[in-house]
Amino acid sequence: MTDVSQPNDAPPAPVRIGLLGCGTVGTGVLKILRDNGADIEARLGTPIEVVAIAVGDMDKPRDPVVDRELLTEDPNAVVGHPDVQVVVEVMGGYEPARTLLLAALASGKHVVTANKALLAEHGAELFTLAEAQGVALRYEAAVAGGIPIIDAVKNSLTGNRVTAVAGIINGTGNFILTEMTNHGRDFSDVLKEAQALGYAEADPSFDVDGTDAAQKLVLLASLAFGVAIDASAPFKQGVDAVSTDDIDNARALGYSIKHLGIAKHDGQTVELRVHPTLIPESLPIATVDGVLNAVMLQASGVGELMLIGPGAGSRPTASAVCADIIAVARELLINGQVDARSLGLPFDQVLACSIKAIDDVASAWYLSVEHDDSAEALGVLEQTLTDAGIEIINAVRNDSESSGKRHSVLVTQPATTASIEAAVSSLTKLEATHGRISRLRIEAFNDA
Repeated sequence: MTDVSQPNDAPPAPVRIGLLGCGTVGTGVLKILRDNGADIEARLGTPIEVVAIAVGDMDKPRDPVVDRELLTEDPNAVVGHPDVQVVVEVMGGYEPARTLLLAALASGKHVVTANKALLAEHGAELFTLAEAQGVALRYEAAVAGGIPIIDAVKNSLTGNRVTAVAGIINGTGNFILTEMTNHGRDFSDVLKEAQALGYAEADPSFDVDGTDAAQKLVLLASLAFGVAIDASAPFKQGVDAVSTDDIDNARALGYSIKHLGIAKHDGQTVELRVHPTLIPESLPIATVDGVLNAVMLQASGVGELMLIGPGAGSRPTASAVCADIIAVARELLINGQVDARSLGLPFDQVLACSIKAIDDVASAWYLSVEHDDSAEALGVLEQTLTDAGIEIINAVRNDSESSGKRHSVLVTQPATTASIEAAVSSLTKLEATHGRISRLRIEAFNDA
């Protein structure tokens, strides 16, 4: 790695970076470094200099901020560049990103990445190597876009014991639910608009089925709780499980529906789940709409803390990338070395953890059931729930569009996933019930 130390009173040399990828985020990084370069240099004491950029297509039209003389189609040329001190990975995907970052770390270069999928799947390997080499691996942009949540948990809350994390950590899902809630639009219609606006990919499956949020939750929970978590650990239920009827029913009961990632640590086991959730309209997170993200933390010292901000897009994500670049540069210039602990503590002190089975996770529930419009049918329905150990605490009954049928919306006391699924299975077998029975979790976060 290039030595940034200078003799006597000579001004520090620029901190030199190489970019792997120059799409939306990479271009955003270049714009921030250009537009705010003077301020960055004044605060840091030296400029940030881009010396190499790896791209997939040299001939592709690009923003004028991209210096074509720095472009190469060989990413190994960036990783192996003798002047590059910090490799900035914004290309995404598992490979060749994993191989390139392992090579960068092994050669003593620092790494900044926005790649949550890679870290969720291969974080242990990368974090271990970074620590062994004494180099930084920073990933603020991998979770919640422009919200500085990683720095908050890793540094600002060091004196706290974090027991719960919950948040809107996928802007696409939040945009879809916001449009469905505010304008009564169907899921498929809003998804098409999200794709047209660039909020969702051409293949939106990771946004829709909860995979994107689950990958971010793995990183956030690992850092917050100091535990090692497998990428496949979180339970996932997609935003497509919500209908406009569910949204209307929730509103009538005083709830808003948000697609949340939730992690809780009781000292023994960790809950990890991503799903649509009914939350009281009085909670601040219920008002976070559009493509905004929000993360709530429950910690021993500060109590409840919530950060809100843009979760996606070129500028917010690029801002988080630049924050990491500047943080690494500052540590090098002041100390001559960096904090190589990616999770805030030595990696050999990161604990294995037991993931609580989703069947054993308890919460209050929302149920929406269509059934025959008769006292007998209603009695059978309620008795079936009682027999399954499910206690109803609120019920709203409306006429169905179909003659002779009634629609009941029920709120239950906390019950495990296993018990609610058994109850729903019994309900669907009744002659008096019709169609799909919708069930969604309710969280008030009073016990977080």
